Amino acid sequence: MKTSSLFGRLTALLLVAALLVAFAGPKLTKTPVGKNITIGVPQGFSALPDDGIAAKYPSPRKPLAVFTNPSGRVDLSVAQKPTTFTDRDYGLLLKIYKSSIQNMYSKVEFLSEDIRTINKRDFIALEFVSSVADNKRGSNLAPIRRYQFVQYAIQGDQLLVFTFNCPAEEQPQWRPTAQALMQSIMVK
Repeated sequence: MKTSSLFGRLTALLLVAALLVAFAGPKLTKTPVGKNITIGVPQGFSALPDDGIAAKYPSPRKPLAVFTNPSGRVDLSVAQKPTTFTDRDYGLLLKIYKSSIQNMYSKVEFLSEDIRTINKRDFIALEFVSSVADNKRGSNLAPIRRYQFVQYAIQGDQLLVFTFNCPAEEQPQWRPTAQALMQSIMVK
């Protein structure tokens, strides 16, 4: 067998293997969260205990669950709160949540914003990179930048909020995972 023929076959085999790995997607574990909710949690992530949630997400209404990667820099949270809106209000809610996000941060770059159907349920989806700058006089701190993907759904009189976030510099690594896990959400 000629060396060039063998080299060509090995190259083709490596290309096929690389494509299989690329299309396999991130590894997610189907995980129940709260009542009638399941979501794909990235492998290696672990659930934060209640005291960890309280420390990382201080709020009068704690999230249903928070999952974090081993370094603690990447989080997936699921929250629920009462709402008077209905699923017929999604167009209005998209505008309200987008505006709220823009007011919350110094700068926001939206990567996607829409209403999408996932597993027969509509969601408001906002994917963005946020920056918070220290605007105190004389401050020379660099802005804090985060990649975030947030999806909202209304279930009866409850608003469900699914949030994935990581440092902006890790966005290329985590964006496919965030998109896959948002597509995995099941609300009964």
